[in-house]
Amino acid sequence: MPLETLSLSAVLVAALVFGYTNGFHDAPNSLATAISTRALGPRAAVIMAASMNVIGALLGEGVARTISRDIINPPEGPSGLAVLLAALIGAIAWNVATWYKGMPSSSSHALVGGMVGAALASTTTVQWRGVAVDFALPMLVSPLIGGLLGFFAMVAILWLFRRTNVRRMTRGFKIAQSASAAAMALGHGLQDAQKTMGVIVLALIASGYQSSYDVPMWTVFAAAGAMALGTLTGGWRIMRTLGRRVIQLDAPRGFAAESTVAAVSYATSFIWEVPISNTHMITSAIVGVGATRRLSAVRWGVAGNILAVWLATVPGAAVVSAAAYVLVSTALPT
Repeated sequence: MPLETLSLSAVLVAALVFGYTNGFHDAPNSLATAISTRALGPRAAVIMAASMNVIGALLGEGVARTISRDIINPPEGPSGLAVLLAALIGAIAWNVATWYKGMPSSSSHALVGGMVGAALASTTTVQWRGVAVDFALPMLVSPLIGGLLGFFAMVAILWLFRRTNVRRMTRGFKIAQSASAAAMALGHGLQDAQKTMGVIVLALIASGYQSSYDVPMWTVFAAAGAMALGTLTGGWRIMRTLGRRVIQLDAPRGFAAESTVAAVSYATSFIWEVPISNTHMITSAIVGVGATRRLSAVRWGVAGNILAVWLATVPGAAVVSAAAYVLVSTALPT
């Protein structure tokens, strides 16, 4: 088998493994709040989220084009495929390590960090303007938006239902939270499955199989299937951190947090076509809705640990990917 074909196969397999780890690592984003408030049972929640992940993956490809076009520009041939393989290895390693520790972190940031790290370790061009505008800016702004929108959404709910019986309101919001959890899972598929698609498109371009940034339909189904399979395996370690350790949620607050994340996911996917972190969004939204109770209700020590992992994700994945590139590149012909 020619080296280039073998390299492409390795990248495709690694991309689907990344999509799988993305699914089980980020499944708690759309499940933790609904399960912790008992709006959904664990089995029903996982099946619902996996199904909505697939549907979301089929709804667009703008984020995939951004990932494939605006972050790095790998050369054609085995050297470019080696960069992509190393980037995926770094992202997968970071996902598995943070999952093992039960800490929420962004698969999106791990992927982009891995791409930049592998590119810097090689002769690949990093498109710094794209990294700044299409990645770094949304990375910084989206958690702030999530926290503020979550806070104001919860304030609005408290005002609108201020004369409603608490038990009746909670029962009604448990039903509503089933819809908001599904909407968030749809946004997760819309955002995160496309990142796997974007790397596969880059691999196809680097190997000469296509010249455009269009996403082939088989790529869409492969990425969606890998993510859904990962979601079906759960991710219970991280789910406990998000659902209970940051703040004890009730159904109205769970609904407000999930609705906030779903709305921002749709806007960034369809309007701006930029990647965001659903992990960052749901965590900041949970903090925002929790702050309407009282600031001391938020377990700031846990939130601080999550923030530390966020800040370490891009450089951590970049270092691992750079080391992986050094190892992978030794297999290339001189």
